[in-house]
Amino acid sequence: MDTLWVVIIIVIVLGVVVGNITLLKYSAKFKFPTPLKKKDDKQKKNGFEDEEDDW
Repeated sequence: MDTLWVVIIIVIVLGVVVGNITLLKYSAKFKFPTPLKKKDDKQKKNGFEDEEDDW
């Protein structure tokens, strides 16, 4: 294999690895909102929004 192709392959692999590492560092700064707990329709109809079902 020609030396030029080996250098090109190494540069591409290093570019992918460095790109993935920087993407992980960048995405670690994001804060994702926590989903709200949905209440059952039965609890809403009966007026028990704040109580949990312990049965």
